Amino acid sequence: MNDAAQSYWKTFWKSEQPPTHVEAWQFGDDADYLAQLVIDGIKTATCSAHVLYEIEGEALPAVGDYSIILNSVDEPVAIIETTDVTVMPMNEVSEAFAAAEGEGDRTHTYWWTTHERFFTEELEKIGRTFSEDMLLVCERFRLVDVKDQ
Repeated sequence: MNDAAQSYWKTFWKSEQPPTHVEAWQFGDDADYLAQLVIDGIKTATCSAHVLYEIEGEALPAVGDYSIILNSVDEPVAIIETTDVTVMPMNEVSEAFAAAEGEGDRTHTYWWTTHERFFTEELEKIGRTFSEDMLLVCERFRLVDVKDQ
């Protein structure tokens, strides 16, 4: 976590004991656009390839986790809290979850096309191939704070 994110986190929790686990990260394809969707209340879900957690040895997100959302230049813009985590094959993601991701026209078709391209590119970087039934970590969250608002 960079200094700006740490400062934001400490300022936000100044009146009470902060949770011990917090991450700071950007959304994948277009960090600024996706962060703005969160701030606008449109984006309330995200997903990641399960294999990336395995390769990086990272724990999966859990209900009650907090995350500081960063923009494209690693500045903190918001804090979210994870409200649900489900691991499922990509080809079982529901239309409701796709809409909750908030991107494009919020249809399952748009979600599928965008995510198939994104995961294909990301997996190729690590020598893996995309599969329609690859496991995804599907996370729902709530907006807790918007920086400077």
